[in-house]
Amino acid sequence: MKHITIKELCAKRNTEGLVLQGCGGDLQEWVDGINEMLTQEKILLNGAKFEDVSCFEYEGLTNLLFTMDHVDLNAGKLAAWRLGTHSQFSGKWLSDYLANNFDVDINCVPKPQKPDCALIGQDGNVFNLIGIASRTLKENQQAEQAQEMRNRITACGSYDEALCIIGEYVNITAVDDMDIGGQTQSY
Repeated sequence: MKHITIKELCAKRNTEGLVLQGCGGDLQEWVDGINEMLTQEKILLNGAKFEDVSCFEYEGLTNLLFTMDHVDLNAGKLAAWRLGTHSQFSGKWLSDYLANNFDVDINCVPKPQKPDCALIGQDGNVFNLIGIASRTLKENQQAEQAQEMRNRITACGSYDEALCIIGEYVNITAVDDMDIGGQTQSY
């Protein structure tokens, strides 16, 4: 098993594999156990085993990548197995994992996290909400995303669509009780 960097992981973007997240303990036991389990489920065929397995760390988790190239397997059964065991193994396809966590076209830079933005309880005027969300993005070093969000909203056709677009850029939260001048005030 090879330990790889995130950059090496992103270099595998033209291949497909199964990523298992949060693997602890002896990683070879994981590999052996998954191979055995998939053989019993008749997913791995004709004595095939995952041999090209890599280990990588991301966001404090140890993850395993089982590369699917040159492995005789039933992909449909593997897809069903992945969905059925997601709560146990947090399995994802490599392509989904990369798309959800990294901008693989720009040197594999982690995507910026959506910041929390207190919009629930604010004046619901769409321009007010855009302003609050834009300010939140800028405060979190995401000025380009703020501009992109504003451009998309001004081109959209409805209030509901505008709210959905805002939700793509920020985690919409409620206005918390605020302590102003020693008094607690709710907004």
